[in-house]
Amino acid sequence: MTSPIKIDIWSDIACPWCYIGKRHLEGGLAALGDDAPEVEIEYHSFELAPDTPVDFEGSEVDFLAGHKGIPMEQARMMIDRVTGVAAQAGLDYDYDALQHTKTLKAHELLHFAKEQGRQLELSERLFRAYFTEGRHVGRTDELVELAAEVGLDADAAREALESGRYGAAVQADIAQAGAYGIRGVPFFVFEGKYGVSGAQPAEVFSQVLTQVAGERDGAAA
Repeated sequence: MTSPIKIDIWSDIACPWCYIGKRHLEGGLAALGDDAPEVEIEYHSFELAPDTPVDFEGSEVDFLAGHKGIPMEQARMMIDRVTGVAAQAGLDYDYDALQHTKTLKAHELLHFAKEQGRQLELSERLFRAYFTEGRHVGRTDELVELAAEVGLDADAAREALESGRYGAAVQADIAQAGAYGIRGVPFFVFEGKYGVSGAQPAEVFSQVLTQVAGERDGAAA
């Protein structure tokens, strides 16, 4: 019995391409059907905009223009483009409702969820809350509610966030990304040796998974 293929994903809850990349990876696995290998997925922290205030006043266009220096018209075009790509992946992004915020606490909660065996469920829940439901994923009360929705203990989740005890784990992930030379997310690492950057099409993930599985079968023969 071979162990699952390990997929490490560096990602940020506030990254629109990370949610799309998640769907494309899932699509790549689904496309392999009965030939799909078993996988073990682990999410790692990456803050795209660590200087973001928790309570940012304004829209995503305002953030891109004011904090990133991108012209307003170009920012609107970027958002329209990513919304269109997301729709093709079955995701209904709502940038009018989106509440831009700092994602540090969300990353801490993901580390707590990993210890409880609920990281994948929480990752999906946070993405959906942020991009399609207009929830504020920077505030502890909101994060605790979302944690409870995926079966995590609300009191334990609150304690984890208020104590800040997963802060070091978040920074360790970010440092590891730097060691790997990761400058943008999503970034997928298969079996600790193959890197895939960006929200590649589903067929790319199918090819990588098939290649890795084939190499493992060859090595075991």
